[in-house]
Amino acid sequence: MMIGANRLNTVEEYYFSKKLREVRGLMAEGRPIINMGIGSPDLEPSIEVQNAVKDALSHDGAHQYQSYQGLPELRESFTSFYKNKFGVSVNPQTEVLPLMGSKEGIMHISLAFLNPGDEVLIPNPGYPTYTSVTNLVGAVPRYYDLTNNNGWFPDLEALRYQDLAKVKIMWTSYPHMPTGATASREQLTKLVAFAKENDILLVNDNPYSFVLNQHPISILEIEGAMDVALELNSLSKTFNMAGWRVGMVFGNSEHINAVLKVKSNMDSGMFYGIQKGAIAALNSSESWFSDLNRVYNERRELMFALADKLKCTYDRNSVGMFVWAKLPAGISSSEKFIDAVLYDKNIFITPGTIFGSNGEGYIRFSLCVTADKIKEAIGRF
Repeated sequence: MMIGANRLNTVEEYYFSKKLREVRGLMAEGRPIINMGIGSPDLEPSIEVQNAVKDALSHDGAHQYQSYQGLPELRESFTSFYKNKFGVSVNPQTEVLPLMGSKEGIMHISLAFLNPGDEVLIPNPGYPTYTSVTNLVGAVPRYYDLTNNNGWFPDLEALRYQDLAKVKIMWTSYPHMPTGATASREQLTKLVAFAKENDILLVNDNPYSFVLNQHPISILEIEGAMDVALELNSLSKTFNMAGWRVGMVFGNSEHINAVLKVKSNMDSGMFYGIQKGAIAALNSSESWFSDLNRVYNERRELMFALADKLKCTYDRNSVGMFVWAKLPAGISSSEKFIDAVLYDKNIFITPGTIFGSNGEGYIRFSLCVTADKIKEAIGRF
């Protein structure tokens, strides 16, 4: 039997890959499982997006290989979107790159900038892929604490007292996943200054910018951010296009070219029809965002009621498509708690521990569940 590469010893199968097999097994037994675990939008893209894809199928060259940099009109739509939503002006030719989902960008950026032994600042709690990709490329994860007491924002003064000489990249995600915390303009300004002081590439992962968020912000709004920062964004959550795999990365031309050098050796460009659908999505009217948020707001209020049933506490001002909730006093294990709920009430909730040690004592509910299903879950208690 062929022996796998040593790098496989640095990662494990993704939690949801394993846990959802278990959940599917319970469903196969006939259990009425309600899945509140994963953030996969259950709503559809707009009819305009769907029609744009259908129409594109008959265009000349639609089924050929596409440019590694995407259609010019797609890059222009990305930049117009950022200009309209954030007031950020970037060059569509050199300062934005389409991605097959922003998750792909985490790997591309890491391959482009990290050498074995380089260190990476990773939020705890935070998206697990930051750690797994760092390990896969032979770099070294260094975790910085995020806590409720600090508003889920890093203690930059404490970090300044550490030896950061080997740190090459710092991952941030505001709005934050999994907690839903936001960062103010003042806080982002401090992050940019910290990155400049320590010659660190700051990468803000921003796919939840427009879900239940009244004041969306991009780190690229901050003066000087283009010198030291990249920002990832995605159409997955904002436009219900998770399976389409459409994301983008913004930054200065030098940084974007480095990412392109990796990407162009790993894929052959996004399908033409999907690019046309993405263009239609990026040109959506304001009613799209208000209608989407109306649905998620109804679900969130119901999820708060479910959290109340479980005697959990939460921040009503958090944003995004999750509810991050603290377990009642006296409950020490998030994973034991969610397993008890899974097997007793047939409801799957995500344990906070999969996002890092600071997630212990917390659980995360996904809003990608219909209102009727959330009401049913409430009824089971």
